[in-house]
Amino acid sequence: MKVRYLFALFMFVPMVANADMPYRVEQIEMPDMVADSDGDLHRFYVGGAYNFSMWSSGADDTVHVDGENTSSFDVVAGVRATDIFRIEANYIRTSAKWDAFDLTGDTAMLNFILDARIDAMYRLFYNQHLVPYVGVGGGVSWNSVDGTGINHDVSPVVAAMAGFGVELGEWFTLDFGYKYMYMFSPQFEYIADFAPTAHQFRVGARVHF
Repeated sequence: MKVRYLFALFMFVPMVANADMPYRVEQIEMPDMVADSDGDLHRFYVGGAYNFSMWSSGADDTVHVDGENTSSFDVVAGVRATDIFRIEANYIRTSAKWDAFDLTGDTAMLNFILDARIDAMYRLFYNQHLVPYVGVGGGVSWNSVDGTGINHDVSPVVAAMAGFGVELGEWFTLDFGYKYMYMFSPQFEYIADFAPTAHQFRVGARVHF
């Protein structure tokens, strides 16, 4: 019995002593995943793309014109403002055709794009290689027409776009997208109140730095 009481006293004394001692809390630094991710996503990029455009038809009281398919190229230069938002300047050498005339334009646009990129803190995978996006854009087009004249050789242009990027490492991204482009009426002499629109399908690439 005495041995049992001595053992109980031996265990109790350290517990009482420790109860009066203050606790020390140490802060443990965790890896900064967001900073690592931002480091992988280079802020600036340049790129180019091939565009296949399907132009709309138009008609008024006296004239009907049928739209035709055309090809063109564009270049972009952009900056990633955040992990999911980027702004890019876009230059397009517009080539549009109808059965009665052709329109050639130099189009400059500013695009605002949202990437469906999961934030680095909540990613299931550290790297996300397939990144869908949506965006809108606006700008102006300087136009010339073969076969008929135009009253407004500078026309506002707006667009809506969607697509996805395939990120091949830190520096290179393939871009596959669709764009709906609307050009406010250049006031053709040949056909009244005709505003060209196009469904554009693009394949391109971006280089990040």
